[in-house]
Amino acid sequence: MDELPLDIISLESGRAIDRAAIEQAGIPGYTLMTLAAQAALRECLAFFPDRRRWQIVCGAGNNAGDGYVLARLARQSGIEVSVRYLSDPAALTGDAAQAYADFAASGAEARVWEGQLDEQAELIVDAILGSGLDRDVGGAFADAINAINAHPAPVVAIDIPSGIHGESGKRLGTAIEAALTVCFVSLKPGLFLADGIAATGRLRFDGLGIPQNCRAQADVVMRRIDEQQLHAALPPRRKDANKGDFGHVIVIGGGRGMPGAVRLCAEAALRTGAGKVSVATWPGHADALLAACPELMVHGVEKAEQLLPLLDSADVIAFGPGLGRSAWSENLYAQVAGQGLPAVWDADALNLLAAQPEGSRAANVGPRIITPHPGEAARLLNLTSRAVQDDRLTSVQSLQRDYGGVAVLKGAASLVATANAVPLVCTAGNPGMATAGMGDVLTGVIAALLAQGLPLESAAPLGVLAHALAGDRAARQGERGMLASDLLRELRAVVNGQRDD
Repeated sequence: MDELPLDIISLESGRAIDRAAIEQAGIPGYTLMTLAAQAALRECLAFFPDRRRWQIVCGAGNNAGDGYVLARLARQSGIEVSVRYLSDPAALTGDAAQAYADFAASGAEARVWEGQLDEQAELIVDAILGSGLDRDVGGAFADAINAINAHPAPVVAIDIPSGIHGESGKRLGTAIEAALTVCFVSLKPGLFLADGIAATGRLRFDGLGIPQNCRAQADVVMRRIDEQQLHAALPPRRKDANKGDFGHVIVIGGGRGMPGAVRLCAEAALRTGAGKVSVATWPGHADALLAACPELMVHGVEKAEQLLPLLDSADVIAFGPGLGRSAWSENLYAQVAGQGLPAVWDADALNLLAAQPEGSRAANVGPRIITPHPGEAARLLNLTSRAVQDDRLTSVQSLQRDYGGVAVLKGAASLVATANAVPLVCTAGNPGMATAGMGDVLTGVIAALLAQGLPLESAAPLGVLAHALAGDRAARQGERGMLASDLLRELRAVVNGQRDD
């Protein structure tokens, strides 16, 4: 299989690549279909080598054609395969019709879907609906999808889970919940948005050998954050380096009773390579924070004006972890909001920002990265969290437009928007990271990259990626029960380019 491409393109561009492969490169459509089925077979055998009884459910169009070719090839490989169809194979046309004819000529038989799956099936393949679906699934198709989801066997989706909109990722009535999706030709945007994220499961890709010249002029909707850029941005340090070369981060937050967030943020900044890290927090927390991490410079701040000398010596601000909503935090907000230092804003700094008069939200701010989760984004955009999640791509672009700088919309497949550029998406990370404190760590990671000289447009996406890669390393012991502090032990390896083998 091929590595996942960096570019995620529109469905129409994907169709144009198909046409170019057939018309310009002279690759027959049925050859492409056969290559797709071969790739799916390889992945099914690689991920589920001990599952030798398969049921393939075919719908209509080329997705069904892929399923019939896969069924034929799997039988030739010694797999026990049964096929159920939702659309009469006699109504198939073009390459899909040829796929069914070859399947039937091999001596195999497909039976109409009658509401029952093979109870003994060890693997189910979804070849029902492709990426062109644009209306809610109904009737027998919906019944079949629901039955597949209820079956105990893992599901492999061909190209995209049936029922997921190829562009928006929304579930159209009902949708397959796949353990593995094998995608061909181009990555579909819907695999990384809305309901498509969870429905996709593990994702594998095969470009089917289509020449690069057939991929020219593609409409790029999103771009994956490139791990190679992370390594290039953090080369080995000079032997004569000193701590002043790597910047001074000041973490501002930790209101009364909330010291944990600033500690996570500050330690993450240290582990990501900042030369010095200070913490400005509620006075009652200073001694405990210093005892817990003596590498930090901790300052108790009771009045906002006490921040001024600390800010004068800092290069980057990380503002908001554990800040809270109080007169103290509001006074600190007023002091920080007018600063011209590069800054990362998170948590209650964003909630205080959302409460400002609309005309002043993006005014008089220096270079700033905001990192809201969907709830915070909803307050910033005056939407509901559901509306933000339903259209994450538009939401992150709106955040950047309304608040300037760079916007990070956190969550599964975090998105990053910068001015006049294609939005970026992080495809690393795992569900174990859905726990308290992860956002505080992310703020520290991004702030440290800023301190080491990366511009906002690089520090934000590469920080998101480094954070996610650390989470994936921490998940080697299991996702359930992961703590945000587990990432602190992994960040050092990530930012030094150590592979997770």
